[in-house]
Amino acid sequence: MSTKIAPRERDAAVQALRAGVVPRVGIRHVQVGRAGEVGETVRDMTRIASGGSAVRFVIGDYGSGKTFFLTLARTVAAERKLVVMHADLSPERRIHATGGQARTLCAELVLSMSTRTKPDGGALGSVVERFVGDVRKEALAAGRDVGDAIRDKLEAVRDVVSGFDFSEVIVRYWQGFEEGNEQLKAAALRWLRAEYTLKTEAREALGVRTIIEDAGVYDHLKAIARLVTLAGYDGTFIVLDEMVNLYKLVNSQARNANYEQVLRIVNDVLQGSAERIGFYFGGTPEFLLDSRRGLYSYEALRSRLAENSFARDGLVDLSGPVIRLQSLTPEELYVLLDKLRFLWAGGDTERLPVPESALGAFLDHCSKKIGDAYFRTPRNTIRAFLDMLAVLEQNPGTEWTTLLGRVEFAPDLPTQTPDIDDDASATIVTTSVAPTAHPNGSDEAGLASFRI
Repeated sequence: MSTKIAPRERDAAVQALRAGVVPRVGIRHVQVGRAGEVGETVRDMTRIASGGSAVRFVIGDYGSGKTFFLTLARTVAAERKLVVMHADLSPERRIHATGGQARTLCAELVLSMSTRTKPDGGALGSVVERFVGDVRKEALAAGRDVGDAIRDKLEAVRDVVSGFDFSEVIVRYWQGFEEGNEQLKAAALRWLRAEYTLKTEAREALGVRTIIEDAGVYDHLKAIARLVTLAGYDGTFIVLDEMVNLYKLVNSQARNANYEQVLRIVNDVLQGSAERIGFYFGGTPEFLLDSRRGLYSYEALRSRLAENSFARDGLVDLSGPVIRLQSLTPEELYVLLDKLRFLWAGGDTERLPVPESALGAFLDHCSKKIGDAYFRTPRNTIRAFLDMLAVLEQNPGTEWTTLLGRVEFAPDLPTQTPDIDDDASATIVTTSVAPTAHPNGSDEAGLASFRI
């Protein structure tokens, strides 16, 4: 029986996969394998929605599907009525910093805030209005001042950095809502998104004396999570991908300061002091295991994240903080190709672009061309298959057998990015240059950094 797929959903998913990126919609149509990992994710979201918390480190080699899995986790969270935030770490965005990089990460996270009804982000305003609207009804029914009722509701956030001003900013938003003052509402949302860089500017716009600075980012995220719960949602789920950018920090003090913030999050979750909040971190094996610069170089984190010694010889333990993503098997990739042709047909089994025999033949061709990389890093295999389907669609009468031998694959290699120099006193200028050889024989990345 056919299960029709909406044309918009089908087109968005196909375009994303052909571009080599994870689709934002339609991801469920191409999910295969990893039943155990997905089951643990569902349990995590249920635990968060029930008043608990969760933290996971999703570890996998380049191309193993980390971003896909994290996107799937976000979808599961939204289905469980959680508010979702996500961001990729980069040289300009990290968990701890002194030059504004942590505040930039916070702004990106809050800007990405999404719900089931607003899956594309920008849900902060909806969350605040829902909270303010509920408190206003309660206050009017009890004959109380709405501003005082808001402050009382947010009493739990007053012990965090900028907690007092957090509640005052929500009051300012309510005032803007009552007065029809869009400028005041926008200023309040800007403060909540950590977009103010000057205290004087925030004081002039909102009458508050603090702004969200690098040192207070985690506390601010906890305050946002508290607001989300008070607004009637079941919890908050935060995804941070590309954690390898912390591993790339050259300065050990900067790196350890970031790992200290990660440890703080892990401790809050494992000790039960965090409620209705979850964190998923995505990274490569060296980010976790490297004893010189990875998480395991930080002794307190190594002890928290040590994997179960019994999980050997084929045994699996997915209950700990670390989830190691295994590569898809050839059988699972076969199922994936079958799902892709079903997606291409929009869910109509009468319009499948190629017969089932084409799937095995295509995988056999992949194996001969690129070896076992076709299922270990399947992104290029997926792109090549969809490209073949596109040619068949645009050239009616062409047989898939005639195209198969012409399918080529480019190497799917990780982008080589340089280590991050955290010297705040230097201005970093990047320019494109030809790769140069290091004395040890390795190639330098195609970006060179100069200090002025």
